[in-house]
Amino acid sequence: MNGLIGKKVGMTSVYSEDGTTMIPVTVIEVGPCTVLQCKTEEKDGYSAVQVGFDSQKEHRVPAPMLGHFKKAGSEPKRVVREFRASEGEELSAGQTLGAGDVFAADMWVDVTARSKGRGFQGVVKRYNFRGGRKTHGGHMHRRGGSIGQCVSPARVAKGRKMPGHMGNRIFTTQNLKVVSVLADDNAILIRGAVPGPNGGYVTVRHACKKPAPALPTKAAPAEEVTSDEGAE
Repeated sequence: MNGLIGKKVGMTSVYSEDGTTMIPVTVIEVGPCTVLQCKTEEKDGYSAVQVGFDSQKEHRVPAPMLGHFKKAGSEPKRVVREFRASEGEELSAGQTLGAGDVFAADMWVDVTARSKGRGFQGVVKRYNFRGGRKTHGGHMHRRGGSIGQCVSPARVAKGRKMPGHMGNRIFTTQNLKVVSVLADDNAILIRGAVPGPNGGYVTVRHACKKPAPALPTKAAPAEEVTSDEGAE
């Protein structure tokens, strides 16, 4: 599987292994996520894994979704997402996945979240316009200025930067590096700008513009080697 659902906790800093560089990081609580459904090529037309994150009260969940959760043997979840299944990966409904199962240190990821909503804003805050002069006789302090085009074509061009709703949109920040994975705490430390406020839900996926990561595998226990030398 190439991703998990998480929650943005906040920012902190860690030091590099040699202790000479301080690295600013964002802490993301990733998982535990419960597998709700495994979709296959034969039945659904594509391979994917549906997971849920963060518990929810039953009376706040629609009846169809409540039945879907109970069928998977899971309690109701606040956030449900789908991720592409890896080749040869075997998962089952009700299984729990954590940060250490999907992510590893020095891996590149893409983070998707909803940005902070800032309401209706003017062009100075929304697009960093300079504004008009502040001296005597100036009447265009924080306005956008002229937007028309006279007689021809006598309309406002599409895409004109004007006052309007700012924020509360879904953004994806690509190619962020995982500095460390705290498997016991189900958290990852990411270097870079993660969209959304603290406490907001995020979706973390393997970076689509970077080579596929090699996840760490558990080493098999070493076999005891016996020697016949000196037996005689």
